[in-house]
Parts: sequence; structure tokens; C-alpha cells
Amino acid sequence: MIQQLTYSAPADAEQLRLFFRYEQANARTEYLPHQHRWGQVIFVKCNVLEMQVEGERLLTPPNLPIWVPPGHQHASYNHKQAHFRTLNIAADACEGLPERACLLRVSPVVHAIIEDCAARQLLIPQSVQDIRLCEVLLDQLLMAESQQSYLPSTPDRMLAPVLLALEQNPADNTTLAQWAQRVYTTERTLSRRCQSQLGMSFSEWRQRLRFLHAISLLEQGKSVQDMAQELGYSSASALIAMFQQQSGTTPERYRNRA
Repeated sequence: MIQQLTYSAPADAEQLRLFFRYEQANARTEYLPHQHRWGQVIFVKCNVLEMQVEGERLLTPPNLPIWVPPGHQHASYNHKQAHFRTLNIAADACEGLPERACLLRVSPVVHAIIEDCAARQLLIPQSVQDIRLCEVLLDQLLMAESQQSYLPSTPDRMLAPVLLALEQNPADNTTLAQWAQRVYTTERTLSRRCQSQLGMSFSEWRQRLRFLHAISLLEQGKSVQDMAQELGYSSASALIAMFQQQSGTTPERYRNRA
């Protein structure tokens, strides 16, 4: 059964320049659609965060926070238990940040500051030192490279059924040429649509899909060998190579760090 939650902001939220929230959500929890006058940078500590922002779906692994501009209606759903760190930024301090919801490729400095604040359960920066630290955090966010969803989607009549089938069965190793036959087109046409509609190749999209599922399987305590079988890889080494390409580390090191 899905647990539905309503977002409740601090009473003095609109008077604050910056404030933090730290939350833990159970598996199968949905935050109902809402909006507010401040922007948010949302970090998920483990598993995968799925959000709808102004009707657009954004998926992200733990290392890429989601940016939600002020006034944008959004909702979230997490399949597994998740820990969130949210940086809330007053609208007048959001100048220079993207006008559209997106993922942010932030520096290790950003992650270090967020983790330090979370460890101290800092809610509102008040000391001179914390205010200065948070100004560094804002500067780093302004420098971050933005990108759209880690796993983009499309309503394209040829691509949409292919992507839906793969999301339902990530282990499916059907080739692009075979998919093209099923949707009555050519491999070349389908390949071009992947680049134009998704901004990446078919193989890259499928690899990202499997990476997101691999994170979830790691959280469940599955072995690398079992993960490889569940995700359609012929060997554990093939899965490890994919995981390193996407995250820069091995599955076991990722699990230990998490």
C-alpha cells in the first residue's frame, strides 16, 4: 500500500534565506503535489529518487541532486526506503540557478558540506561560520553543470513502447534492430530517435536503467553475481564494468560507502 504524505513547511520558511531538512521516507511513499516560493536542492542518500516536476519525470541516483526552482509544482515517489537532505533557498537567492527543474552535477565540496550539516542536524545557519559555509555552498551550486533526467523518457510513438518494456524488464537483451522490427521501422531510424528524443544512444539509456536497478539491488543485499543475472549480464565482471563506468567505483565499494 502506498503511503501518501503532505509537505509541511516550517512556519517561518518565507523569512529565511536558507534552511535545511533531513527526512527518512519508508518504501512506497509518495509526497503529494505541492509548490512553494523557495527553491530546493534535494539530495537522496540511498536508492533512487523519482520526481514529477511540472509534469516532467526526473530520476536520479544518489550522487546527483535534483534542483526544483521556486513556484514549480512537484511530487515525489520512492520505491525503497530513502534518506533525504534538502537545501531550501529563498527565491531572491536563486538568481543564477537554472529556471527549469534538472539534475545538478555538483562538486565533492557540495556533498561534504551537506553531509557536515546533516551530521550536526543544522536546520538554519546562524553562526558566522555556518553562514559563511553556506555561502560557499551556494557558490558551488551556481557553478554546477545541469542536465535533464538521468533516465529521460519520451512520448515518441516508436520509442515509448520500447522504453516501457525495458523498464518493466531491465534484463531484456533484445537488440535495437529487433526492437525496430517490432515497432515497424528501421534500426537506423530508431537510433536517430534515441539521440534526438533522449539525448543519448539506446545502449547508454539501457545501461543507465540497469545502473538504477543495480543500486536498488545493492540496497537489498544482493550479491554481484545475483545482480548480474537479474539484470541480463552474462557475467559479474560485465556488471562491474558497467557500474564503474556509471559511478566511478565498484558495486561493493559503493555498498560499503552507502
